[in-house]
Amino acid sequence: MVFEMRMKGSRAIVKSLENENVEVIFGIPGGATIPLFDELYDSSIRTILVRHEQGAAHAAEGYARVCGEVGVCTATSGPGATNLTTGIADAYLDSSPIVAFTGQVATPFLGKDAFQEADTMGITMPITKHNFQLRSVEEIPGVIKTAFTLARTGRPGPVVIDMPKDMQEKEADIKFPKKVDIEGYRPTLKGHIRQIKKAAEMLLDARMPIIFAGGGIIISGAERELYDLSALLQAPVTTSLMGKGAFPEDHPLALGMVGMHGRKAANYAINDADVMLAVGVRFSDRSTGAVSCFAPEAKIIHVDIDPAEIGKNVRVDLPVVGDAKLVLQDLIKLIKESIKKGSRGGKGGRTTAWQEKVKRYIKEFQPRMDYDDIPLHPARVIKEIMGALKPDDILVTEVGQCQMWAAHFCSITRPRTFISSGGLGTMGFGFPAAMGAKVARPDRNVIDIAGDGSFLMNCQELATVVENDIPVVVAVFNNRYLGMVRQWQEIFYDRRYSGVDLGTQPDFVKLAEAFGAEGMRVERPEEIAPAVREAFKSGMPTVIDVMIAHEENILPMVPPGRCLKDIIE
Repeated sequence: MVFEMRMKGSRAIVKSLENENVEVIFGIPGGATIPLFDELYDSSIRTILVRHEQGAAHAAEGYARVCGEVGVCTATSGPGATNLTTGIADAYLDSSPIVAFTGQVATPFLGKDAFQEADTMGITMPITKHNFQLRSVEEIPGVIKTAFTLARTGRPGPVVIDMPKDMQEKEADIKFPKKVDIEGYRPTLKGHIRQIKKAAEMLLDARMPIIFAGGGIIISGAERELYDLSALLQAPVTTSLMGKGAFPEDHPLALGMVGMHGRKAANYAINDADVMLAVGVRFSDRSTGAVSCFAPEAKIIHVDIDPAEIGKNVRVDLPVVGDAKLVLQDLIKLIKESIKKGSRGGKGGRTTAWQEKVKRYIKEFQPRMDYDDIPLHPARVIKEIMGALKPDDILVTEVGQCQMWAAHFCSITRPRTFISSGGLGTMGFGFPAAMGAKVARPDRNVIDIAGDGSFLMNCQELATVVENDIPVVVAVFNNRYLGMVRQWQEIFYDRRYSGVDLGTQPDFVKLAEAFGAEGMRVERPEEIAPAVREAFKSGMPTVIDVMIAHEENILPMVPPGRCLKDIIE
């Protein structure tokens, strides 16, 4: 069924967004998008004017990641569009569903180096699921419906719609389709039952099974299935950075994050396991270390909705292509049937020796967090912050040491409450992403765990959160260094600190106040939790300047190209 009416292209764009139930769009207007913004003026869609286009893309990501809906952002042509690309690439690598609308010069000027023209299609092709350039007004509703369908289905990701200015201004008879058929686009959702049956047999015959859960669990909403499977097999669960929250990290079978800066218990258990079930992970080099010695004793079962990921980075003994939730449902059913028949499961993954070994690892390698140091130790800061949060509150991170301290020390128990830039590792991600998260979930407290270097890259969005009454809290781990680079220089380059000293500027309290936000500084352990609670209670955007030691490192650390068991202390 379609509805037809005559209207301008810009009106067709906004009407299509309304049909997709879009509630908010993050962006900055320019000459090539004035027609669009003129239509948004009368729309129910909330327009949030950011202060840099990168902030718009990250805000759309944060919005999408916490609520599971498509985030929307926009920028004008040329530099506006190119400023969006970092956020688009970030969304691509982390499978975040966003749709980005970019302005473009009028179609008669395409390819003529017109003012503020850039080849947005060519630039974004490698970092999107798909991109479109409007060439007729009539096609607008179908293109937008297709873009949203692509963004949110299968393996989610970003889609770009490039909008020449004349396509926004011209009128035509417009039809709005209820659905679209995308030729050649058929994501595999249901896993092959014979492959799943083999997976069930391998897991039931395993003596030391382990589950490696990634962001695909959260995207598909398979947390319940993961929990039930772990309980059924008594198999411990480790996660990737993107998988934090897929499994409650206070559970006795939770090993925490794996990898370069992961928990030692997770790394050691993976080294011992004889069967690994990896679900919704892409085996990043930061998770695996040297692939030649990753899970050396394990047969690997890899479940992923994207067949391109299977076998891309590590050897896989049994591939299963499909949606994580549907595959795990079938897997659980087959395992239960096999156990009920008594055909398998007598020894299986529930062996006491493996359970006891996992318990020993968890107990022996539990990270210390009760430091009383001044300047503050990051582990103690994380402990105090977590004590001030409710289980449903949302923790977002910047990138660098602050990110790894959060990933390593935070105990996350709910999905979509830990948001971080994984694949691209984008400095400047956290604060605008926190802004988007708060817009999506205004009833939740949202805090950005920030490093001073990363926060400074998009701190201009303080103006956005103040003007739009978006009360996010930022805890700046202030060590006056680009900390992660400095740490590598310390360990691998004989402490030759080149280009990493940030000096003493700015004063973060005064910076916050200059934008009209609240600013406070904490220097003692007992000040941290009260400051966070006060910031949440104030209902104001707040920056907390947390003074940590200048040369504090995130440990453990696996050297580049080394095995996970080769951990630097």
